[in-house]
Amino acid sequence: MNQPIRFFTLSFFLAISSLSFATAQQTQNVILVTLDGVRWQEVFSGADSTLLFDPAYSPDTATARKFFWAATPQERRQRLFPFFWNTVAKEGQLYGNRLKNSRVNASNPYWFSYPGYNEILSGYADDRIKSNDKIDNPNTTVLEFLHNQPDYKGRIAAFSSWDVIEAAVNEKKTGIFASAGNELIPSPKTATDSLLNSMMTTIPAQVWDKSVRSDFLTYYAAKSYLLQNRPRVLFMQFDETDGLAHAGRYADDLRMVNTADAFMADLWKTIQQIPQYAGKTTLILTTDHGRGHTPKATWKGHGAKTPDSYQMWFAVIGPDTPPTGEQSGGPVLFQNQLAATVAKLLGQTFTCEHPVGPPVLTILKP
Repeated sequence: MNQPIRFFTLSFFLAISSLSFATAQQTQNVILVTLDGVRWQEVFSGADSTLLFDPAYSPDTATARKFFWAATPQERRQRLFPFFWNTVAKEGQLYGNRLKNSRVNASNPYWFSYPGYNEILSGYADDRIKSNDKIDNPNTTVLEFLHNQPDYKGRIAAFSSWDVIEAAVNEKKTGIFASAGNELIPSPKTATDSLLNSMMTTIPAQVWDKSVRSDFLTYYAAKSYLLQNRPRVLFMQFDETDGLAHAGRYADDLRMVNTADAFMADLWKTIQQIPQYAGKTTLILTTDHGRGHTPKATWKGHGAKTPDSYQMWFAVIGPDTPPTGEQSGGPVLFQNQLAATVAKLLGQTFTCEHPVGPPVLTILKP
């Protein structure tokens, strides 16, 4: 073969290979959602009878049983998480059922919120972040990394019930739009925004933390922003699941978990009706930490002194994720892998000044 023909053949092959890769990966948007402090035990087995049947944790046990109890773990988890099990489990993937030897761990040594959110967002377990104090994150997050790319500049947003999240994404340094805690929607443009602002000023703050906004306000503020601004990457943090658990209100906590699942069902339905998102969006669901399990009172807490609260889970659904459902076995996965996974789904390699955990490649079609 002469040189011009060889060059043409090689060029044609590379062009076809590049085209097939580009068409194979369809994700153009990522939505990352965290349900604060939700245990893998409830995700994969549903309501815990030791807490659901105890009036100390579920005062109206008859009503709680009616809503959340069933004979098998499979029935119970479907009652609690209908979107997870009717949609994500059929069309996506779920990781972290330790009863099936699928393990997901936090790699930071603290096992509470800010260290967990830093690890999720930066892909790095930083020993310096060892409190929940509202201190700007010194680490580059995947949100900042993407925000600095021309295709994503100004198209990334974060909505959280907990006000510390605006520090975790370092809104002041990065310029990423972050609506956190009781912060009002700036310059409301729609009647929905004005109504949400009115509700934020009149609905009392959470009794356990005045800096925490009700999750339903966070969700609808995020949804309104999505409909108006069409972000490419959206991070949402829901907090009431953790606050109710710390308060020992198990039945109320299950209701909030079920409500958050309903938010996700509504969100998934909404984005399938918008051309920018339909068939082009991956949704990742996870948690910042686990909780105690035995004895049952340790469910109220977490942290380094509470065994097993490093144990977590995540779920993924999107056009590039094979529909293999609930996972069994496999290597131990870590919280620090989620940041690079977000970038990888968008065809990016997340690199910065600190080490970054590798992406979870099993969620991508070969």
